[in-house]
Amino acid sequence: MAAYVYILHCSNGTYYTGSTKYLERRLAQHKAGEGANYTKKHAPVELVYYEEYQRIDYAFEREHQLKKWSRKKKVALINGEVNALPRLAKKTFRAAEKD
Repeated sequence: MAAYVYILHCSNGTYYTGSTKYLERRLAQHKAGEGANYTKKHAPVELVYYEEYQRIDYAFEREHQLKKWSRKKKVALINGEVNALPRLAKKTFRAAEKD
């Protein structure tokens, strides 16, 4: 059975990321105000991106990864600008590396 991670564009201009086994049903729930509280408050929503996986745990892991991404990086993914993704990754600095 397929599983999905998806990104919705909300009415306030933000992006909502989720995962599900039943993409069409979940989108209908979001659009009917029966989905997550966030999308209920920021409806209407529009599906702008999704990925399909063979297992829901893979989609769930990807959802958590995408939720950590910056808005610019999500926009690049949505627009298919995969070459820009490494450049847009957040840089982390460790105290030991500063010396």
